[in-house]
Amino acid sequence: MAVIGLVWLFATGTLTYAAGRKLTTPEKTPAAVATPRPTLVVPDIRGQAFVFAKGILEDGGFGWRVKGGVQGYATNVVASQQPAAGTRVEDTGAPTLTLTMERGTYPQNGTPENTSPYAGTSIVLPKTPSAGAKPSARIAPSAGPKNAKKSVAKRAHATAKPRRKVAKRKVAKHKLHVTRSRPPAFAVPGARKEPLDELPLAVRAQRLSDWLTPSRRATASNQRYWLYQHAWIVAGAKFGWWHGAAALRVLINVDRRVESQWGIGHQSESVARRALAAVEAQAK
Repeated sequence: MAVIGLVWLFATGTLTYAAGRKLTTPEKTPAAVATPRPTLVVPDIRGQAFVFAKGILEDGGFGWRVKGGVQGYATNVVASQQPAAGTRVEDTGAPTLTLTMERGTYPQNGTPENTSPYAGTSIVLPKTPSAGAKPSARIAPSAGPKNAKKSVAKRAHATAKPRRKVAKRKVAKHKLHVTRSRPPAFAVPGARKEPLDELPLAVRAQRLSDWLTPSRRATASNQRYWLYQHAWIVAGAKFGWWHGAAALRVLINVDRRVESQWGIGHQSESVARRALAAVEAQAK
């Protein structure tokens, strides 16, 4: 009886210890899955006037820095870029392109902008899957002729609806940028044609005038914005874009207000006045 009692105590003690270990064992948490960053495609800005190249990069979410002896004046031309056009990079915030410039056909007026007005980020190429890894393929069970036809019809019906929706969105987005034709005031050999998905020069100048309120302070970012718009309007007007002379007249008034409010802008006003005289002479 004593032996039986000892065996019973040993068995119950072992079971209690095992149950306690099972209850106190922490649950395993699933490992976090890293979400890949979205990617951007580097645009081709080679041969573009810098004033237009900056707009393309800003719209695309990129930063830039200029290297070499030729600085980032608005009328200079982008000679080369790194990374190359078409490269896919991770969206790190503002992936920074390195640009080299060459002198354009117009004088280097204004202030060069050798770095983007916002902080750029590093270029990171997306990671590619290892060569040895092969995607696992799921083998669907074979189906009879009738079932196969039904499944094909269902897949076609399911994929048709999203395509129609995407097409509608694209058309709607396209309509927002379509404007009526803008006949040039005059032709300049080799000049860039006016992009119809950008604001007309006269509208851009009027918006700049509305932006310059009496309370607008002469911060560094405000000065960069004014100079950028100024360079765009002057360059477009010299290229013979639609209503360039009218835009320059508004711009001259903006420059005079900048002189009054901020105490700067006399040189920019002189640039706009010379551009207006050249545009009016070309348009005759």
